[in-house]
Amino acid sequence: MRCKGMNRAEAKFQAALRDLGCIVCHIFNNVTSPAEIHHCLSGGRRMGEMYVLPLCMQHHRSGRNDSECVSRDHNQRRFEARYGSEMSLLAKSRELIGLD
Repeated sequence: MRCKGMNRAEAKFQAALRDLGCIVCHIFNNVTSPAEIHHCLSGGRRMGEMYVLPLCMQHHRSGRNDSECVSRDHNQRRFEARYGSEMSLLAKSRELIGLD
C-alpha cells in the first residue's frame, strides 16, 4: 500500500516495518503483533516517511498508561521512559529488517 507523496523506497520500508510487527511487543514481550505506522515528530512536525515506527494499536494510539502498556499517543515522555527513545526504537527496527 503506497500513500500519496511517498516514493517506492519509503513505501517498501514501511511495508517491511508493518511485516515486522510492533517493535515494542517484539523487544519487550517477545511476541509479534500487527503494526501501524507511527510518524516520529520533531517540533510537532513529522520528520519524514523514513522516520517511522511499527507500533500495534495498543502502543500507538490506545491512550493507555498503566502497568501493562504505555501508548505513544499523548504520552511521549512516559512511552520513551519505559521503552526507550523513538530514535533507538527506529534504529532497532531498521536493524531487524536488515537496513543497518
